[in-house]
Amino acid sequence: MLEITVWVFVVATAVHALYYLFFYARVAVHKSKLTTKPLPPVTVLICARDEAHNLRQNLPQICTQDYPNDYEVLVVNDLSEDDTMETLFDLGRKYEKLDYRTIPENAKVLKGKKFALTIGVKAAKYPNIVLTDADCYPSSPLWLQRMAGCFAEDKQMVLGFGAYEKRDGLLNTLIRYETFVSGLNYLSFALAGTPYMGVGRNLAYTRSTFFSTNVFVKNPTLASGDDDLLVNAVANKRNTAVCIDKDGFTVSGPKLTWDEWLFQKRRHVTTAKHYKLGHRVLLFLYQFAHVLFYVSLLLLLLYSRDYALIGGVFGARLLLTSVVNYFAMKKLSSADLWIWSPLFDLLFPFYYMAVLPALFNKPASNWR
Repeated sequence: MLEITVWVFVVATAVHALYYLFFYARVAVHKSKLTTKPLPPVTVLICARDEAHNLRQNLPQICTQDYPNDYEVLVVNDLSEDDTMETLFDLGRKYEKLDYRTIPENAKVLKGKKFALTIGVKAAKYPNIVLTDADCYPSSPLWLQRMAGCFAEDKQMVLGFGAYEKRDGLLNTLIRYETFVSGLNYLSFALAGTPYMGVGRNLAYTRSTFFSTNVFVKNPTLASGDDDLLVNAVANKRNTAVCIDKDGFTVSGPKLTWDEWLFQKRRHVTTAKHYKLGHRVLLFLYQFAHVLFYVSLLLLLLYSRDYALIGGVFGARLLLTSVVNYFAMKKLSSADLWIWSPLFDLLFPFYYMAVLPALFNKPASNWR
């Protein structure tokens, strides 16, 4: 039994080493290249429900981007019950780039954000569309240049990174660390030619790409995960680019309570079971190896005296993950989290157990 545990410990470590060397190191060493081609006109699309405060705070930064070509900011007001409409009217008089549409109550035919998103893509003035959320703001005046620049290189989909504001407290640190891990996953997989998801906080695609699949019709009951499923359905190594440039990130306000954050993560997990089989296998294999590594480590510490082997394998894994995480975190504006990475790596198997049961839950019925 002890020999089997040793093999599990070594194999789990080897699996993680392969992921870090083949996938995650790509983000760590990635170098952004600015296009030399003319930037295309673009539509920034935001779907909003009861987001008057966030729109008032964030739209001015989006409507005043330093962009050398035409662009519009299109907000789809999806059945808001606050003063979203009045806010859009006031801001529309101030910013000529801002346009908006309102969905009537009796027009809703799809759950969640799907209908608003479809209306927005159809109404967009330009075929190249950059998405963000009402509670997001650009990291710099060059955000739109960085994201839309990939369209100039003949790409039809662009995966960007959506960070969260840094605040005090353990919850905020964990939220930002989990966001880094998620970003490291989907960006590195895309760089390896296997894109599987993106975040609606910072995502771009062409109108033709959006309408090339009926992913919403296939999953009409899902109230969230629309952006994930679209990327999973149509993205590939030829048509997809990544934007790993600090000027091209978006920033959002984080959840303030543990319950809110866990509810959000469990809702997101319900989308994963609709991914392509190969993507599900890759994601599960890493998480399964993660759990096995720490379970086998604990058993070896309790029952084995071969401390040289235990220390050597554990130390090699710690060195590899620390080096890759250090450079990847610098790329994703998360360098201050590096000191926390060994602790959170230890705690993440508990995170998996907290959110993975949501895979078996019924889809949520709320909008976001």
